[in-house]
Amino acid sequence: MTDNMQTSAIMTAGMRLLRENLGSVECEIFIANIKQNRFDYTEWRENLYEDMSLDELLNSAATHMKKHPELTPKNAIII
Repeated sequence: MTDNMQTSAIMTAGMRLLRENLGSVECEIFIANIKQNRFDYTEWRENLYEDMSLDELLNSAATHMKKHPELTPKNAIII
């Protein structure tokens, strides 16, 4: 798979997930805001989980790993 094909597949999957989880209108609002505003991905990631305790974050990660075993590294420790 070429980089362009891989990027296209990732973009398609991302858009599908946004539509499924936000709805079509909210998905478009999200995309428009990302494009229009200066978006600092690093700052956003640093603050993404600031309202969660460590236990909540670990439980959320463990739940995600159980729901998506195909994405879980073979050497991962599942709580």
